[in-house]
Amino acid sequence: MQAEQLKDLVVTALENIKAQDVSVIDVRDRTSVTDYMVLASGTSSRHVKSLADSVVSDAKDQGVKANNVEGAGGSDWILVDLGDVVVHLMLPAAREFYDLERFWRDAPDVGAAGSE
Repeated sequence: MQAEQLKDLVVTALENIKAQDVSVIDVRDRTSVTDYMVLASGTSSRHVKSLADSVVSDAKDQGVKANNVEGAGGSDWILVDLGDVVVHLMLPAAREFYDLERFWRDAPDVGAAGSE
């Protein structure tokens, strides 16, 4: 699956489970680690876990296996590594505290739907 398609799959999975404040950042020209960073907030630890489960499940249904899932044990921040797309799912307070968007502020934010 191409990175663009995977990014769109992730965004759809998050929107289906009512993720809040979904942001897609194109980091292709800034790092070789991944092509897109997707950030989203959940309303509770359980909601954040459901968001991660949805992303992993929908990716698996399309033949994409998560390389790693970190923080799934009741955390306020779960990272899902899908290779070309890295997904950060957080409670709003953690997202505000770590402010990952600040690290990539010069990268294009392609929005929730991925349209530039």
